[in-house]
Amino acid sequence: MTTTSPERARRRPLLSLLEALATPHAVDRYLELLDPVATARDMRARVVRVERPTSDSVVLDLRPTRQWRGFAAGQFVQLGVVIDGVRHTRCYSPTGAQGGARDSIRLIVRAHPGGLVSQYLVREAAVGMVLDLSTAAGEFTLPEPRPAQVVLVSGGSGITPVLSMLRTLVDEGFAGSVAFLHYTRTLDDVPVPGELRAIDRAHDNVTVRVVETSVDGRFRREHLDAVAPWFGPESEVFVCGPDTLSAAVEEMLDAEGFGEQMHTERFRIDPPAASGPADGVVSFTRSGVTAENTGASLLDQAEAAGLQPEFGCRMGICFSCTAVKRSGRTRNLRTGDTHDDPEQSIQLCISAPVGDVEIDV
Repeated sequence: MTTTSPERARRRPLLSLLEALATPHAVDRYLELLDPVATARDMRARVVRVERPTSDSVVLDLRPTRQWRGFAAGQFVQLGVVIDGVRHTRCYSPTGAQGGARDSIRLIVRAHPGGLVSQYLVREAAVGMVLDLSTAAGEFTLPEPRPAQVVLVSGGSGITPVLSMLRTLVDEGFAGSVAFLHYTRTLDDVPVPGELRAIDRAHDNVTVRVVETSVDGRFRREHLDAVAPWFGPESEVFVCGPDTLSAAVEEMLDAEGFGEQMHTERFRIDPPAASGPADGVVSFTRSGVTAENTGASLLDQAEAAGLQPEFGCRMGICFSCTAVKRSGRTRNLRTGDTHDDPEQSIQLCISAPVGDVEIDV
């Protein structure tokens, strides 16, 4: 059951009146002229602290507006930033402990090759910057009640959601066994090495190991044995990182009969094989642009055609890239299902055209 505070209930009629007077613009468009974070409905966050622990990463402490309702460890938020007059949205996972300070969000952003937003934030983020913010979302979370044994495995920037899980378990005084296994190209790429060492030393039930892939290679069973000799039927495994890491962990767990105990957050989807060669023309009706269908996702094809549709996760999770298909058939890249209903809202990142398609982009 959802309850509404008396203050919020009193505010609603006034807000409705203001919106009627402000038409055709939203109230927030006027408020942001006075203060970017003085919003009635839109949620935003101001950067209050910036740290650059490595040459290609930045730690941001954000103070969200009053609409923020917190997050569960492992979830993500959509962060919006304006670059050269164009608003871009990307997904990032808060790294703090679940249930921590309600007025603070900590993010770790690592610059990726070709990553417009990540490179911009690593380079330009400064105290006072205001960013658009969404509510927290995602199902990659710690279960309730907590499992008796937890294995956290990450690679590269996939460390962020599992770091939040680790901090949450430590903050809760979790008494079960915890193993934290992180893969990185070099030790210099780890954003919080000191904290990880401190957690490992301070908690007898927690074992932390950082694997330098150039020295010790990629995931294998011996690495798991080193941090979780107790691993077995009572263990739950949480994996976030490149597809190769998730696939290696999944293969090992499946082979040993523990496949159902794996929970994962992938960076990309693994599309099913197409049923035939790509053909047809994709018409981006709002832009007046057409392109030969390559079989790739509509998001990839729009970008290849020089368009800049909004997107976030590129995995079909955040719905930032939703657009209306005017006509034609599309295939869902996650399920392989095809849909030919006109005037249908679809996600560009996980939809590929099958023949001629018209899309409102």
